[in-house]
Amino acid sequence: MTAVRILAIDIGGSHLKASILDARGRMLTQKVTVKTPDPCPPRAMVDALVALVRPLPAHDRIAIGFPGVVRDGRVITAPHWVTKEWADFELPKELSRRLHGAPARMINDAEMQGLAVIKGKGLELVLTLGTGAGTGLFRDGDVMPHLELAHHPIRGNKTYDDYIGDAALKKVGVKRWNRRVARTVDILYALLHFDHLFIGGGNAANVSIKLPDNVSLVSNDAGIEGGAMLWRRDGQ
Repeated sequence: MTAVRILAIDIGGSHLKASILDARGRMLTQKVTVKTPDPCPPRAMVDALVALVRPLPAHDRIAIGFPGVVRDGRVITAPHWVTKEWADFELPKELSRRLHGAPARMINDAEMQGLAVIKGKGLELVLTLGTGAGTGLFRDGDVMPHLELAHHPIRGNKTYDDYIGDAALKKVGVKRWNRRVARTVDILYALLHFDHLFIGGGNAANVSIKLPDNVSLVSNDAGIEGGAMLWRRDGQ
């Protein structure tokens, strides 16, 4: 019997990344990446993803991490690309159609990263630091209802995206941005009393503050590797 190969796609506000995984989440190919189209309506996104994965070998299943609220295979919100075309867009269905019919699943990108790193015990939170800030919440290994904490005000009219996103890092500098990250960790703990927090995303590499024992930095590759877990959640 041929081993399952999963095409895992990590969609970000600035870059699109993909790789082929085995059933345990190990990358079987080098990661491929390209800048996210700008502007990026659904058709431009699908075209870019099809072109991105063309050099990769054949796959049996598709896993998609999307930066927004997703539900039942549909995009509910796409905060990086404010266009009505994204509302209720069935990205897994369309991508499956364009990629020879392989079944596809989609989850929030921070949650997909979380599937690769959580321990499955207690209340675990994932915070991704990239173009914006993403969060995924898990209880005993199960994904909890998605909270768009990134778009909640943290200071005045500033949201978490505004406060610790990539634009803020470039504007205020690494030292001040790290103080903001520390404050964010404190706020999230006061709000959720998580057992463990995992910090990932492209800008996690800039985190230099001393972290509490229940906070860990994780590889940005987890955003892809979690795609295998998306297909293992129900034993498939």
